[in-house]
Amino acid sequence: MLTEDGQHLYVSYHEYNSLIEKLALLVYRSGWEFDTILCLARGGMRPGDILSRIFEKPLAIMSTSSYRAGDGTVQGHLDLAKYITTPKGELSGRVLLVDDLADTGKTLAAVVKTLRENYPPITELRSAVLWTKGHSVFQADYSVEQLPTNPWIHQPFENYDSMRPAELARRWSV
Repeated sequence: MLTEDGQHLYVSYHEYNSLIEKLALLVYRSGWEFDTILCLARGGMRPGDILSRIFEKPLAIMSTSSYRAGDGTVQGHLDLAKYITTPKGELSGRVLLVDDLADTGKTLAAVVKTLRENYPPITELRSAVLWTKGHSVFQADYSVEQLPTNPWIHQPFENYDSMRPAELARRWSV
C-alpha cells in the first residue's frame, strides 16, 4: 500500500509473493530462454529462489552490500563479492540477473559491468526486478512496478533488520 504522500510503500507477504509471480510471467511471456539465474544477495535471494523453482533453473548467488547503516535504510559504499556461488561450475551462457529492486540502480549497473568485464562465458545477460524507482540510473529488462515517486519500500521481512536473538527469546518464551 502506497502512502498518501507517495513516500512509503508497505508490502505484505501476499503482495510480495504476487509480485514475484508477476515477474516470472513477464520473463515467461517474453519468450527468452536462459540457463541460470544469478540473484544478488540479500534482496534478490527470495525472488531468485522462487524463479529458480518455477523455471527449474540453477540458482547462482552473488553477495552485494551497500545498505548497512540505519537498520539497512542508508546506502553506503558498494561491496561486490569476489566470487559467485553456483552449482554448475562456472557461470556461463544466458544468465538472468535478479534483484528485488532498482533503487538508485548503482548496484545493478556495477554488477552488470563486472559480469560483462570478468565473465566472458556469459553469452547473454538480462535483468529482472520487482520494482524500479524513478531516480534509478538502471533500467532492468523486466520490472513489475515503476515507482516514479521513489518511495521507501517496506518489505514484509524488514522487521528482522532490527530484531535480535534476545527479543526472539522473549517473544517465544512460554
